[in-house]
Amino acid sequence: MSDSKDKKALTGKVEELAFYLERMRLAEYIALFSRPWRLMWLNFLAGLARGVGIAIGGTLLAALVLILLNELAILNLPVIGDFIAELVRIVQGQLAK
Repeated sequence: MSDSKDKKALTGKVEELAFYLERMRLAEYIALFSRPWRLMWLNFLAGLARGVGIAIGGTLLAALVLILLNELAILNLPVIGDFIAELVRIVQGQLAK
């Protein structure tokens, strides 16, 4: 009777392990490593997407900072206003080139 219980417990554990391995998609992961060119291609595309995302995000952030600086320059604050106005003029001059 104990032997039957042990087999059932072991069978249950093996089924649970198989379920988790299937859930992790381990077979697909191993298949990816067996094809190194596909792995390199996917990593290249991921890096390209990251680079484009960083470029777009950096551009948007810089544009927001410039808009904020421009608004602060319009407010004509005593000390900060002149400094910000000069920065905006420099940036606009560089963009015009």
